[in-house]
Amino acid sequence: MAEQRGDERDTGDVGGGGQNAGESRRSGVRAEEARAWEDLVATARRTVTEGLVVGTSGNVSVRVGDTVLVTPSGVPYDRLAPDDVTGVDLDGRQVLGTLVPTSELPMHLAVYRTTGARAVVHTHAVHATAVSTLVSELPLIHYMAAALGGPVRVAPYATYGSDELAENMLHALADRSGCLLRNHGTITHGATLDQAYDRTAQLEWMCRLWLTATSVPGLSPSLLSTDQLAEVQDRLRGYGQRG
Repeated sequence: MAEQRGDERDTGDVGGGGQNAGESRRSGVRAEEARAWEDLVATARRTVTEGLVVGTSGNVSVRVGDTVLVTPSGVPYDRLAPDDVTGVDLDGRQVLGTLVPTSELPMHLAVYRTTGARAVVHTHAVHATAVSTLVSELPLIHYMAAALGGPVRVAPYATYGSDELAENMLHALADRSGCLLRNHGTITHGATLDQAYDRTAQLEWMCRLWLTATSVPGLSPSLLSTDQLAEVQDRLRGYGQRG
């Protein structure tokens, strides 16, 4: 449970009965965290194989209780192993692992502190990043903008890893589950890693669609109205299987 102290956690097969509470909390990984780490690594690898990032340019996190598991800084995702679990608390203090967390930790923590999100995906997707340099809001080219809460905003540029970037992102994310980061990339959040990833993929697809439509000489794409988008939002509330 989130409220458990480090010396009350089940550390599994981690030895060293003489460890103090801090050491136990840092090295002991619960089964739930181990499973979440496995899913996180799979999602991070997917961002590479599906072309949303190059190398280690993006990052992924998932919240388990009050612990945030994050991809470490500068480590290729195909090299991450079960023993590489990297976790911090909501104040950014490292509580699991020895690898340095992603440099974009301020953005991830800002999302968890201000929303009910359980997962965050940040990418440098090509089409989305291109759009972030052109507009302050992604034009309503497709109704799937409703799945992100409405028109997708672009957060003003700030240096990566900075508190300023995290603050700019929060303003762009108000009442949204995704936004663009100017000259940088995308960030989305969700109740699960799958949902956060799917929202990232949808955002990149919409950006690619808009760029494709606007590239036709002499023509301008038709856009949806806010009323049309609101109707889709109502429909999406009942979308999918029930029960």
